[in-house]
Amino acid sequence: MPKDFRATALERAIGRQLAGWRDERELSLTEAGQRVGFSSAKLSMMENAVQPSAAVDIMALGYVYEVPTAQWQAVVLRAQYAEKLRKCALAPELNFDPAADFANLVFEATVLRAFTTDLVPAVLQLAGYTDAALQTDDPVRTARLAMVREAWSTRLHDKDPLAVQAVFPESVLWQVVGGPRVMKAQLLHLMEVSEHPKVDVRIVPRGAGAYPAMGSPFTLLGFPHRQHNDVAYLETFIKGEYVEDPGLTEQCAHRFAELQRVALGAGESLELVAEAAAEL
Repeated sequence: MPKDFRATALERAIGRQLAGWRDERELSLTEAGQRVGFSSAKLSMMENAVQPSAAVDIMALGYVYEVPTAQWQAVVLRAQYAEKLRKCALAPELNFDPAADFANLVFEATVLRAFTTDLVPAVLQLAGYTDAALQTDDPVRTARLAMVREAWSTRLHDKDPLAVQAVFPESVLWQVVGGPRVMKAQLLHLMEVSEHPKVDVRIVPRGAGAYPAMGSPFTLLGFPHRQHNDVAYLETFIKGEYVEDPGLTEQCAHRFAELQRVALGAGESLELVAEAAAEL
């Protein structure tokens, strides 16, 4: 057993599955242990995820419990994946931090589609707005967002500028982040960049009711090379995460298209931004 073992949610799910197999066959820990050649203590620790479950042990239980092959093979794969994740966690120098890398992808992308729920999208933020929004947060995150803005701004006047499509609810315009002066500057900046042919800002009006991806912000990046799949970036104050599975990024693309359909057009959205700026 690894030193200071702490079971992950995946390992706990595996333990529940093993316990479920035994319960379905109405076997006690002692009876099941005798059949498979384990002590009841070992079997209990596997079921309660007090120790990691080895693939060979899961295979043995599947055979003794006469579990269909496809079922025990699926659990074996989960256990192998859990072991792989644990090895990565024990070697932090091998870890990859999407939050630290995100600015690089912004620089490489050709299309960036951003949906936010409570803030102006990162690439369109001014430094003062970012500082005010994250004033109680980790300063490292503030610096990383500055790199994201810089990555976009350096592309803005390229021969092939990064196309930015942003959608967010109207409430973002009225949330006075950093006070009236900072917020007004941010709104005026939004109006200015919206005039760029490669920038499209859409606002979901307050009267729209429920809308796709509500409460689930994401950024979807597209790239020029056929070998580079789209990447969805998700972030909380804890960490950033890349989603690269084509089926999942396609779902993000579909949600974004639906968000654009629900949102106001570019002209009407700009009018809302101007109205909010005028109120400050």
